[in-house]
Amino acid sequence: MATLRVIILWHQHQPFYKDLVTGEYRLPWVRLHALKDYYGMVKLLDEFPNVHQNFNLVPSLITQIQDYVAGTAHDPFLDVAAKPSKDLTSDERRFALQYLFQANPVHMIGRYPRYHELWERFRNSGESPERAEKYFQPQDLTDLQVLSQIAWFDEFFLKEPGIADLIKKGHNYSLDDQRRVIACQRDLLAKVLPAHAEAARRGSIEISTSPFYHPILPLVCDTNQGAVSTPGLPLPQNRFHHPEDAREQLQRGLDLHEKVFGIRPKGVWPSEGSVSEEVLSIAHNLDVNWMATDEGVLSRTRGINFSRDGGCRLPSDAAESLYTIHRYEKGQTQMHLVFRDHTISDLVGFVYSGMAPQDAAKHLMHNIKQAAQPIVNQGRDAVVPIILDGENAWEYYPKSGREFLRRFYDALQNDPSIEAVTISEAIARHKSFAELTSLVPGSWINANFNIWIGAPEDNRSWDYLYHAREFYSHNAQRADDAQRNLAFEEILIAEGSDWNWWYGPEHHSANDREFDELYRKHLSNVYQALGARPPDYLAQPIFGGVARPSFVPQTAYIHPRITGETVRYFEWIGAAVYTADRRAGAMHGKQFLLDAVHAGIDNINVYGRLDFTGSNVPSMNFDLVVNLESRTEDGLRPRRAVRLDAMVTSGKLAGWKITAPDEETILANYGPTNSEATIALGRNFEFKLPLAWLLAAPVAPTVDTPKTPVVTKLRLRFSLWQHGLPVDALPVEGWMELQLLSEPDLIALAQ
Repeated sequence: MATLRVIILWHQHQPFYKDLVTGEYRLPWVRLHALKDYYGMVKLLDEFPNVHQNFNLVPSLITQIQDYVAGTAHDPFLDVAAKPSKDLTSDERRFALQYLFQANPVHMIGRYPRYHELWERFRNSGESPERAEKYFQPQDLTDLQVLSQIAWFDEFFLKEPGIADLIKKGHNYSLDDQRRVIACQRDLLAKVLPAHAEAARRGSIEISTSPFYHPILPLVCDTNQGAVSTPGLPLPQNRFHHPEDAREQLQRGLDLHEKVFGIRPKGVWPSEGSVSEEVLSIAHNLDVNWMATDEGVLSRTRGINFSRDGGCRLPSDAAESLYTIHRYEKGQTQMHLVFRDHTISDLVGFVYSGMAPQDAAKHLMHNIKQAAQPIVNQGRDAVVPIILDGENAWEYYPKSGREFLRRFYDALQNDPSIEAVTISEAIARHKSFAELTSLVPGSWINANFNIWIGAPEDNRSWDYLYHAREFYSHNAQRADDAQRNLAFEEILIAEGSDWNWWYGPEHHSANDREFDELYRKHLSNVYQALGARPPDYLAQPIFGGVARPSFVPQTAYIHPRITGETVRYFEWIGAAVYTADRRAGAMHGKQFLLDAVHAGIDNINVYGRLDFTGSNVPSMNFDLVVNLESRTEDGLRPRRAVRLDAMVTSGKLAGWKITAPDEETILANYGPTNSEATIALGRNFEFKLPLAWLLAAPVAPTVDTPKTPVVTKLRLRFSLWQHGLPVDALPVEGWMELQLLSEPDLIALAQ
């Protein structure tokens, strides 16, 4: 009987945040993700002994975790969280306000009422540490210091008696409470690597590695590979060509893995799934047995189109090509290759967080079995690889996605037709490999390297790296061993992929400038370590600044006509506006279909307008959902929730309905007789709804009804769904808010 084998690989990675010269960590994400994700992801498998998985731990992540566990990490973010609030300087208070709110506002901040209260206070100050400082007293800062740490604790850690007591307390934390939450972090971090080692020892997981500082190996071998993947791509002025560095990065990764876990890894997840024939040759010569990358690389290599139908199914011949293990053989090089199912992996990373856990797990199982069915039906074994980040996605799931994972793993374990295996187990059990004699260079993002090379910022960073590497080559021999080793280490760090991830037009984070400064600091350290002054250009930012998601509050009443056609600019003047940030942050692959939202009120109605990316209605069939809530004065509970569902077929509005879901009440349906509500789709999507449906009005309650809850604001959220799955939303997290005020008060507030 044919077997369906599911390969799940979680890639755990954070950039190298440590400045080797000062010893200071420029950002806290290694510590925070190690507290929140790494331990629980592997510990969860104790409950599912028949679900075997792969965990890829990047070596530079391992060394940073070890640094924290040893107590030698100098982390200014931890220092500020640990310092008594009454002793914080003004700069430290502002530092705390700037960085201690950097967490998911819904699933992390919103999970703790006091943390959310403080975040709202910060938001109402324009998210400016300078303006917000005067509104935060020492007790507020102590509560912020404590809760900003607890919010990053793993679900397993939250059950520890001391931490559970702090969560129950909720606010008014003491200095002893603060010391407790800081002191326990080192003990919790110390559990991460042993948990992986133990799981690997008993065969529950296979741990693979990556090149040490997570470089894009094909580009380190030769930046001209960028134009091989994308002909005509603008390249840096200077060709960076150091395959010996690529080998060193991979050799170091393999060696550290063996030192930490006691066994030499058989497999490698190359940084960002980046492969080339030269990289395969280097890995083969280091006795690597398998590597993994994305289906897009296989598509370009084989000339096969992996386009899915409306049910996310591949044609039979494409499924047969993807859902197997490949063996590359060319000259002396041999390598087993696994190509990830891009669609299913992205569902876990970007879609299932918006669904109920049981529905998401069921949908995932259905997709896996449906994907492999053409192969299994022919009596052949199928291998479905699911590979994605093992840390970033969980911020968007309630409680770090643990309920979703438990339901998914339980379904895997109890389905007799499926084996959840490690990659080495899959290779050992596979009967017939697909042969490859060539490989097109590419990564798991669009099967090219355009994220890391080609844009002006990217190319400038490569040129700066080239000059630093050349300086090292010409001057290292005149330095002593310590200086030479430090300079070369900084070169290897600067070769990492993370710096160019944030350069160029594709991605951004709240820490873009810190990443830019740290990259230039690593390059500057090369020159300083060899006794020279760094070039002046390293004092100037490479980062050119990017558009952030923006919100402009309503400044006046609006009375737009609802037609969905050409935008009438003046009719929407005064509306609140939320503009999307279409750069994908730490994870890549999100679909961006919604561009901006306009919304506002007058004395009787609420109005909304949704603009699509590219000013065009998406061509596929989809549903739009607008959630609206009126909120009471304390902001803790909705007065009434209303939901607008609109069905779009072939670019036309096919139907809509408006309901009060909590009351199971239909307020209006699609049809010509609805005079109170107006819904339209043309170039954009627009609506008008009576405020009365939300039990709201921009006036205070009368003296005769003092017990009536005072409704002071409306909240709106727009989302686009396809095939029952959420595809895009605005805002991505949280809500867009409107103040329920009279027009004079609204205008006065805006001034």
